[in-house]
Amino acid sequence: MLTHKEARVQAKEIVAKMTLEEKIDQINFRAPAIERLGIPDYNYWNEALHGVARAGVATVFPQAIGLAAIFDEAFMEKVADIISTEGRAKYNQYHGEADNDIYKGLTFWSPNINIFRDPRWGRGQETYGEDPYLTARMGVAFIKGLQGDGPYMKLAACAKHFAVHSGPEADRHSFDAVVSKKDMYETYLPAFEAAVKEADVESFMGAYNAVNGIPACVHPELMQEILRGKWNFQGHVVSDYAALEDVHLNHHYTNNAAETMALAMQIGCNLCAGNISDALYEAHGRGLVTEEDITNSVIELYTTRARLGMFADDNELDQIPYEVNASKEHQNVSLEAARKSMVLLENKNFLPLNKVDIRAIAVIGPNARSVEVLQGNYFGIAERNTTFVDGLQNYLGDDARVFYAPGGHLFKEHAESTLSRPFERESEAIIAAKHSDVVVLCLGLDPTIEGEQGDSGNVYGSGDKYDLFLPEVQRRLLEKVLAIGKPVILAVSAGSAISLNGLEEHPNLKAIVHTWYPGSHGGTALAEMIFGEISPSGKLPLTFYRTAENLPDFSDYGMKNRTYRYLEETPLYPFGYGLHYSKVELKDLVVNKANECYNVEVTVENTGDFDIEEVIQVYAKTDSKHETLNGKLVGFKRIALAKGAIETVKLDVPVSNLTVVDDAGERILDGEKVLLTISTGFPCDRLAELNQPTPLSEELLLK
Repeated sequence: MLTHKEARVQAKEIVAKMTLEEKIDQINFRAPAIERLGIPDYNYWNEALHGVARAGVATVFPQAIGLAAIFDEAFMEKVADIISTEGRAKYNQYHGEADNDIYKGLTFWSPNINIFRDPRWGRGQETYGEDPYLTARMGVAFIKGLQGDGPYMKLAACAKHFAVHSGPEADRHSFDAVVSKKDMYETYLPAFEAAVKEADVESFMGAYNAVNGIPACVHPELMQEILRGKWNFQGHVVSDYAALEDVHLNHHYTNNAAETMALAMQIGCNLCAGNISDALYEAHGRGLVTEEDITNSVIELYTTRARLGMFADDNELDQIPYEVNASKEHQNVSLEAARKSMVLLENKNFLPLNKVDIRAIAVIGPNARSVEVLQGNYFGIAERNTTFVDGLQNYLGDDARVFYAPGGHLFKEHAESTLSRPFERESEAIIAAKHSDVVVLCLGLDPTIEGEQGDSGNVYGSGDKYDLFLPEVQRRLLEKVLAIGKPVILAVSAGSAISLNGLEEHPNLKAIVHTWYPGSHGGTALAEMIFGEISPSGKLPLTFYRTAENLPDFSDYGMKNRTYRYLEETPLYPFGYGLHYSKVELKDLVVNKANECYNVEVTVENTGDFDIEEVIQVYAKTDSKHETLNGKLVGFKRIALAKGAIETVKLDVPVSNLTVVDDAGERILDGEKVLLTISTGFPCDRLAELNQPTPLSEELLLK
């Protein structure tokens, strides 16, 4: 691939021909054409969290948190490669029509590798969960898939939001994330470091918030000392949209736009996603910034464009045809992703159902026929969406009756008209349930109430949640349906942890499936799972708590009692957990150390009656005083295991994965011993209560 050094030579030659005014114009994300140089206009803003977004028809994969639940780096890279192919196909056609508008370029502001530290954060759905290691592995795979390995980058990926960013959404434009050195380097930065050092990510996006008193986009320690210094980042940095405006308007760190833009150029925020880049004219006139500072930023931007082959005559990527977009092959991978991502949380010896035993099934709930719940946020337009009720109707055909009833609104008392009494659709749901053998109840959230400030809002406050429970109208519906006495399968859709506040134990609640926001084929995947065409295999990339009451304040960025690594109570469902339709035994653990690596071997036996996929997980806990409270994930591997099969699974755990971070933020190998545990979920007492395989452990000398 064209290196940064090679591309920078080309960029310097182009930028050297620009006037100061032309260079300043290029600092804005809406970069205008420079006709005298033959340079067309270009818009840097594109999105691709789980498919090419906001640019018309595209393959819609499960939301990022659902992709993380697959725990498979190779599959993640495959998904991202499809996204990059479709992004290129779209760009080639749009560019050919001289349409270089927003969402039609090659610089994609994905992935979001922030840590989902608090389950109340609305944008957590965009992330890969709560764990730094899993987030790093998924992020690296996604970036590699987007950028490719050809002579030129397929797309330019962007690691966002740098750094220490995870809500609250309502305060994000003025919020100061106060964080210790230990938490910063142990939790919030590792995925970003991996993005640079392992995936050569082409761009970074600075966050809205301040970090320890300094706005992230102009933070000398983050941008200069760490990103370009310690990590040797070679790409360009863009602000989050209007984040540079926040520097003076909301953080009050500078006095005006001219001072902000001057500081951005000097610190290394190269591109203004916002509307104040023209303030560089004033800044230059006042002597606040040099032309050299501005030139250097434009060179960084044009280095990216050169690496993308925008100025090349021999770029084969320009030949990717329109027809690959949303192709059947790509749709099949989206369906596969939906199958692999859903997490079976409870199964009281009920699933899978036998089709021949079903005369009628009721599909009830505000999410049963919702397209929004399939899409997640930052989505493309699917050529066809299969909702949950569609999926069950398609699967059963004429063999069984499907009674559909919305049951009510997502969160309002009135589903349709305030002329009626409140909860006017409940009786229809009860009637449908009474006339059915089984109820599939489709509840949860959707991206209109869980997500980003400005995109989501109402009852959850700028897209964040106040608690972990279902909206009250849905809890009421759940209780009424459970009271009928029919067996209920609950499909919960959300990009975050949801608790039923004790109803998980209700005798009529036979199974719980967490679907996330599963993409356009979510309904097909759910139906196949319910009837045993496939076994569920998703694993939780975040802890499901019983309640938010014991969590620290949402604005507290300390890790105490947050995530499985520091949790001080028993979780509802642990990190890494997820059921399937078979039984697995772990045995014969062998660990050897060679070449700064622990070679782990474990025998995995499928003793049940279903072909499954399982995720073997390795957790480590050293005896260092700097170790996390409960240890940490240091390795994982998804395997396919036919019924009755026995397989020896091998995983290599580098010694570097066992390091700890001290109070000064230094990563060190510390302690005398390490306990390595192989499991199918975070090893805790709750895992045994959920009838998971007994973990295997071995204590070894660390040095």
